[in-house]
Amino acid sequence: MASDVHEFTELLQAHARGDGAALDRLFPKVYDELRQMARGRMRHERADHTLGATELVHEAFFRLVRLDRIDWKGRAHFLAMASQAMRNVLLDHAEHRGAQKRGGGERAV
Repeated sequence: MASDVHEFTELLQAHARGDGAALDRLFPKVYDELRQMARGRMRHERADHTLGATELVHEAFFRLVRLDRIDWKGRAHFLAMASQAMRNVLLDHAEHRGAQKRGGGERAV
């Protein structure tokens, strides 16, 4: 288990240094945990939500990997940031849905 945590941290740091292949090895190691986290977040959303747990995981993951200048401390740090990213995805989705409901940016006449 400790070696898994160490390997995870090394993959995060390799990605931060620009190693794109590190993501290919990182995502499967954390995917199940991210899905579980997303399902927990989606339990608090409305039943007819247009995002599912899978979409939430993927959007949050891609937001995380686009971040630069993060000194990843390890798995717990990554999961905490993933939780925050999922929250932000849901908030952005709600804002977009509300904007579309109210004209979607069209000029008021």
